[in-house]
Amino acid sequence: MKRTIISSLLASLLLSTAVVAKSDIKSVNEVNRGAITKGAQNALASQTKLIQEAITSLEFTNNALIALNKNDAKSATKNIEKALGKLEVILSAKNSPKLLPIDSSVSIHEFIGSKKDVTKTVDTVKDLLDDNKVQVARQLLSTLQSEIDVTVVSLPLVTYPDALKLAAKYIHDGNTQEAKRVLEVALSTFDKTTQVVPLPLLKATDLIAVSANLAKKSKKEEALKYLSAAENELDVAEALGYVSHSSSTYKSLHSAIGHIKKEIKGKNEAQKLFDELKTKLKDFKNKVFSQKTK
Repeated sequence: MKRTIISSLLASLLLSTAVVAKSDIKSVNEVNRGAITKGAQNALASQTKLIQEAITSLEFTNNALIALNKNDAKSATKNIEKALGKLEVILSAKNSPKLLPIDSSVSIHEFIGSKKDVTKTVDTVKDLLDDNKVQVARQLLSTLQSEIDVTVVSLPLVTYPDALKLAAKYIHDGNTQEAKRVLEVALSTFDKTTQVVPLPLLKATDLIAVSANLAKKSKKEEALKYLSAAENELDVAEALGYVSHSSSTYKSLHSAIGHIKKEIKGKNEAQKLFDELKTKLKDFKNKVFSQKTK
């Protein structure tokens, strides 16, 4: 398994664009690498824009806590007022958001192997658990992922402003210890959301696109090779448990690929079937990608 973490600060450095399905000379590995590169770029582009007011508000809140630790109640109160002021426009909006993004990152985990490799690893994990070797099993189980994780850390607008107001009240009442406690909690309470993008589905999508391009040029053997590679990626995705409630199941996707293979071997009138397959896979990806974990 390969693991890469890309912070939001590096997003602007990814300027190159990977292109697949436009050349019939790319190897399967090259197509897969291109799919991962595009997936990472799309993940970076889709990250929620960080709200500077929320970040600055946190800085003022931290300054307030520092002031309280120095027994400077006046400075603490001013910083709390500034922290609330940074959120004033957002708070006054009719449909103000519940969460204010303050940080984001993209993490890439790639599983290198086949469905057989996944099954073998799962069996090993089961044996380790039977022997009560839980920690070894946990480490091995963590390798069974092939995905791009888009993580966004947000400030909860429902509780954060109220915490600041409560801290200000405690300071006004001379209860600086309680004020510090409230600020410490406010500075450590965040909402963390992660969206999972399965890499095998990205790879399968680009492999199918390349196959369609080759079939259009009547390069049957090459087209079939990329379709088989796409099937392997779908097998890996299923073995790794990337499923959804979509009606476009792995079974239907494999069935669609089977129909295309027959058409390519025959009259090669497969373009309509390719379009249908692409639609099914796109629908399936959207359903899986929309699943988020906290």
